[in-house]
Amino acid sequence: MLEKTNRIGRLAMLLALADEGEVSVELIPPEWHYCIGKVGSMNSQKVVAAMETAAKSQHIIKADVYRETHALYHAIMEAFYGVTRGQVQLGDVLRTVGLRFAIVRGNPYACESEGDWIAVALYGTIGAPVKGLEHEAIGLGINHI
Repeated sequence: MLEKTNRIGRLAMLLALADEGEVSVELIPPEWHYCIGKVGSMNSQKVVAAMETAAKSQHIIKADVYRETHALYHAIMEAFYGVTRGQVQLGDVLRTVGLRFAIVRGNPYACESEGDWIAVALYGTIGAPVKGLEHEAIGLGINHI
């Protein structure tokens, strides 16, 4: 059973939604790892690559362990489906995104043998590549490692 303080998806969403300094790091269990970043593009591959690069450079995942990269990829894609409403296309259909992202890794369960999970939260805007014609969007993906 998940404890209130160990809801990995909720924490990822709080980090993605919050402006700098709005979320206390005391909310994050000390053994968990996280990173926050921003990405904007009309190219979905660039969005995915930016998040993978951040997770690897911030040591959220081990770059040389395939299952960790694979788990991250699925969490990213699940979150991206939410932002794009199931149509993971941007530039091909004249859409662009400006997103804040948070990636959180940890074990949200009381039982240590459950292992680590990874959550990816996205919050920002999506719309036509014309300033002022976008709207807010949000997505969350969670996967086990």
